[in-house]
Amino acid sequence: MTWAPEGTRATNMPGMPAMAQAYARWVNSRGGIRGHHLKVLTCNEHNDSVAATQCAQRAVDHGAVAVIGSYSQFGRSFMPPLEVNGIPYIGGYGASDEEFASPLSYPVNGGQASLLAGNGRQLARSCKRVALVRPDTIQGDQMPALLNSGLHDGHRQRAKDIKAPEDGTDYSPQVTRALDGVGADPALYGTAANGGKAAGACVTASLGDHTDTFFDSFRRLQEDSPRVHVSSVLGSVGQSLVNRTGGPSGPLEGAYITGWYPVASDPRWEPMHKVLDDFAFGDNRIDPADQGAQTTWIAYTVLRALIEQLDDAGVEDITSHALQTTLDDGDRAIDTGGLTPKLRWREDDLLTVQNFPRIVNGMVTYQVVRNGELVAAQDGFVNVGRTLERLVTDDDS
Repeated sequence: MTWAPEGTRATNMPGMPAMAQAYARWVNSRGGIRGHHLKVLTCNEHNDSVAATQCAQRAVDHGAVAVIGSYSQFGRSFMPPLEVNGIPYIGGYGASDEEFASPLSYPVNGGQASLLAGNGRQLARSCKRVALVRPDTIQGDQMPALLNSGLHDGHRQRAKDIKAPEDGTDYSPQVTRALDGVGADPALYGTAANGGKAAGACVTASLGDHTDTFFDSFRRLQEDSPRVHVSSVLGSVGQSLVNRTGGPSGPLEGAYITGWYPVASDPRWEPMHKVLDDFAFGDNRIDPADQGAQTTWIAYTVLRALIEQLDDAGVEDITSHALQTTLDDGDRAIDTGGLTPKLRWREDDLLTVQNFPRIVNGMVTYQVVRNGELVAAQDGFVNVGRTLERLVTDDDS
């Protein structure tokens, strides 16, 4: 089973179930995974807790052996049915706390936690004053501490916390507060229209699908204030958004972006691109540069490796219990082709991160928008595991 929200007013991830279906067509064209035919069920989670529960129950009712590469903010709703029935949740997007707490969850990335902590460290290199624009939700409430931990590692002060409606249609008030919060005063620096720039002032926004709406408002108001540096995380910003907002002449030119995986143009994505070319049949739901689709590809790569391990061990019946046992006790780390570090979920592999005990991958990548293209800001991964282990709380100075 793979689920994700589609057609909602908030974040949508249609490329995730579409990627799962393309992956199944590919492996089944080759005789399955070691002879095991892969049947993929999909479900629209609708960004709704009731629908998330229904998707999980459908997985139970149809005998799914695992939920793979899915997206939902409602872990409290979908994890209990999976836990009761022993169904592992492999490679979720990382949008809910339960994905990093449940013993039945096996994340392939560090979720929102690693992105925000990594973004803070990336910004700390050149930003003296930072404003964070984030959703006014339970998930959004975690973001300031995560970003501040990264800023703290770079010996920077905490970000100004700017709350925003998750499904807003105009973010002008938040833009104004963010610019004020980082000291972008036209009386001191002039205006962007006249070349004014507030050195060391940065605004980072993480609003999911509505980040583009924020930058629409930002573009309108920026000209009357001094220019500030902008930033975000992949998933909120991607190449398609850079293109829509004007490419090299848009507000995202020069933006600092933190992601989980290598840039979309990296040769390590070539196997995925070939599968999409041959088996996605022009499905425009799948953007190969989207982190949701990429996460689903990696999650199914993990599933394939697990089934191969079971086959090598002489196990013929692929069950939820067999997968869980291999995930918990398997000696062989899973190679994702360099898209992540090698993955394994034994107790010794888990990072000691407060509130996120299931994280095994604390790596992020730093990217930047240059000439309208998302490119790597530096080679390789950046390990934010220790940053996560030292989360900055409200009691910290």
